[in-house]
Amino acid sequence: MIGFVILALVMIGSALFTVTAKKPVYSVVGLLLNFIALAITYLTLHAEFLAVMQIVVYSGAILILFVFVIALLSSGTKPFEPGPNRMPRVLVPAVIFGLIGFGAIVAAVAGTVFTPATIAGATGEANVFGSVADFGTALFTRNLLPFEVTAFVLMVAIIGVVLLAGDETPSARRPPKRTREPISPPREPIAR
Repeated sequence: MIGFVILALVMIGSALFTVTAKKPVYSVVGLLLNFIALAITYLTLHAEFLAVMQIVVYSGAILILFVFVIALLSSGTKPFEPGPNRMPRVLVPAVIFGLIGFGAIVAAVAGTVFTPATIAGATGEANVFGSVADFGTALFTRNLLPFEVTAFVLMVAIIGVVLLAGDETPSARRPPKRTREPISPPREPIAR
């Protein structure tokens, strides 16, 4: 129980660091720490497959994608102008939505009955929490639509970021390329 509390505090602290860091690269490092703590939490639940997938997919592929997007956004751009402080207006709706989400999680956990056959067991057996068979069945049957919608939303978000961070000057307004002028006058032909 103490290990779970420590991991939970690390996940909460790294999530807060991710959203409050001044530089985007620091946010990626905080997110990496969050993903590693979540993978360790999966290991404590004997869900080795989910822990490995957490490291490979999220800590590997998704974070590298974030680093590339950050690198593309910050190349050749001027610093952003600070706008008005909108944080005081966001605080009340954020707390309301957070309480609604917390209430939904508590209601879902209270209404769920866990049977020992679906939680504990040898790793790799069917009907064990975190087994490959149960993960694949859940992903490709009950949760296929949310999985595909999430992939689509991530793709649209990345395309939007690239479009928003595009070049400021349209290609029609760019100055024409300078042609190379000859340095010396052309030579006379050899045969007249």
